[in-house]
Amino acid sequence: MGGIEFLKGHGTQNDFVLLPDPAGCLELTEARVAALCDRRRGLGADGVLRVVRAAALDEPSAGEWFMDYRNADGSIAEMCGNGVRVFARYLVEAGLATEGEFVVGTRAGDRPVVVHPDRSVTVEMGPATITGTSVTVVAGRPFSGVAVNVGNPHLVSLLDDDVADLDLRDQPDFDHDVFPNGVNLEFINCLGEGALRMRVHERGVGETRSCGTGTVAAVAAAFHLAGTDTGRSTVDIPGGRVEVTVSRGGASTLSGPAEIVARGELDEAWWAAAGS
Repeated sequence: MGGIEFLKGHGTQNDFVLLPDPAGCLELTEARVAALCDRRRGLGADGVLRVVRAAALDEPSAGEWFMDYRNADGSIAEMCGNGVRVFARYLVEAGLATEGEFVVGTRAGDRPVVVHPDRSVTVEMGPATITGTSVTVVAGRPFSGVAVNVGNPHLVSLLDDDVADLDLRDQPDFDHDVFPNGVNLEFINCLGEGALRMRVHERGVGETRSCGTGTVAAVAAAFHLAGTDTGRSTVDIPGGRVEVTVSRGGASTLSGPAEIVARGELDEAWWAAAGS
């Protein structure tokens, strides 16, 4: 069978198509990404992770491998915490990296990772920076939020109402002057000390079962609202549970599972047609 190699994986049910492309030869157009991620005419995913050597893209990185991440609509994104975990697990299982600690390059900068013996992964997510406040509107209802940058933009709203009751089928409105390139929108409940529940509407994707950078933003925002800037919290998302730590100065880590579900080959005729 001839074709383009792919794998399917997920991190707390935030799912991805992985495309091994060490030399950076694949022409990964917006149309192809959107077709791959379509759950009827493609494989279905929240995004695409191209596995490419940093040198092939002339990307500055201390690591050999670069995560070229694309949203489901084909747009380029800076970072994805769940995606990095799946990417790192793939590198170890493919023999491209050794279990333990190594570096993955991303558009948000290098991300040190640790792949544990059980194949869960801890990612050093870099600083979670509070950048201000803004408002989002869901089904005509405004929610104030804390803006957080985790290498990509987030707006986190703390709710008294159960986040399970929100209707996130449509894109919530937000201030385009504050977020000219779009924003990931997190809605959280505090479950007690060191525990949050979250739902998320991701930029360029829609509601997803999980968002790694979003969980880090959620914890940073919750700590900020509580008058602190350090600590550890679990975050329950529809796809499972992760653990986030935020240290003084905003440095953060994200720990959680990473799963490889399937592998195969894309039909070359389908690939050619999807790029048009």
